[in-house]
Amino acid sequence: MRIAVLGLGLIGGSISLASHASVAAAEVAGYDVEPVAVQAALGRGAIDRAASSVPDALAGADACFCCAPVGALPELVTEALAAAGPDCVVSDVGSVKRVIAASSADPRFVPGHPVAGAETAGIEHARADLFDGATWYLTPGSEASGVLYERLHRLLVGLGSSPVAIDPETHDRLLAAVSHLPHVLANVLVSRVAGLVDGEGLPRVGPSFRDATRVAGANPAIWGDIYAANGPAIAAEVDAAAARLTEVADALRAGDAEAIAAWGRAARSDRARVLATEGAEGPVHELRIVVPNRPGIVAEVALALGRAGVNIADMALAPASDMSSGAITLSVAGDATAARARELIEELGFPVGAPV
Repeated sequence: MRIAVLGLGLIGGSISLASHASVAAAEVAGYDVEPVAVQAALGRGAIDRAASSVPDALAGADACFCCAPVGALPELVTEALAAAGPDCVVSDVGSVKRVIAASSADPRFVPGHPVAGAETAGIEHARADLFDGATWYLTPGSEASGVLYERLHRLLVGLGSSPVAIDPETHDRLLAAVSHLPHVLANVLVSRVAGLVDGEGLPRVGPSFRDATRVAGANPAIWGDIYAANGPAIAAEVDAAAARLTEVADALRAGDAEAIAAWGRAARSDRARVLATEGAEGPVHELRIVVPNRPGIVAEVALALGRAGVNIADMALAPASDMSSGAITLSVAGDATAARARELIEELGFPVGAPV
């Protein structure tokens, strides 16, 4: 498989390394506006060929990943689609999806976002195992090609991730809470402590402070774009967090021991519930459905399952001989999850049969 990677930082470099580690006969062409990044990628063996331009990187590519700061993605995606062949799937890795919504009308474009990364940046920190076990969100448009969606899904599974389909608006609201807000809070917390000890020796900090502020000040160029692009959703989460903090402060001022204890118990329970699905597994069930051959049908099924938290472990498409319909075979882990997937698919009007 020929893969084009546009942008050779932490994520682009890790995609390149993971592709060589897990994709059979992968050939990776890399392009970056910074020549030093291209040379570093060559030196690490992340890419097989240094491309001189976006069209050069896309020549003969089966898949393309646009790996740039959020603010640069619309232009880069447009350029990639202009250079991509009719059978090349183009995706991106931005953590805000509404900014590229206009490109989603192209059937070759399947927006994505790997929930993986680090406080470090650059090709020198790229790792082949960065995506192992990571959720990789996909936000396909209504015109997305089913064949290309399947190709991308299989490629992402091969990189070690778990692809999950979700609509762009839900994605941006969710990421504002689980990713963007923690960065905001880390920045505020570390600056607050630094202000308290201004002019004095810094205190010895414990693991709680280190863990809570690990992402403070993360790559300002990247995160400045994220804050700007997803500002309203992040602001809403900041307001909600501030309101809850005010409630906690009121309880502390009042010395309300019961309210404080209940707050702690609720937080413990909520954390267990939120993280419970990360380790959820079980026997793999195969569900086979026959669907009409129309644009966006695979995205429709994937989004319906993604909204309900059903992870598709694998996917295979088989078109009918007359191309009027096709069979989708989905692999889903867990008895209860498979039952829920069957129910959701049948609600869409597609009966579920056993694989043949």
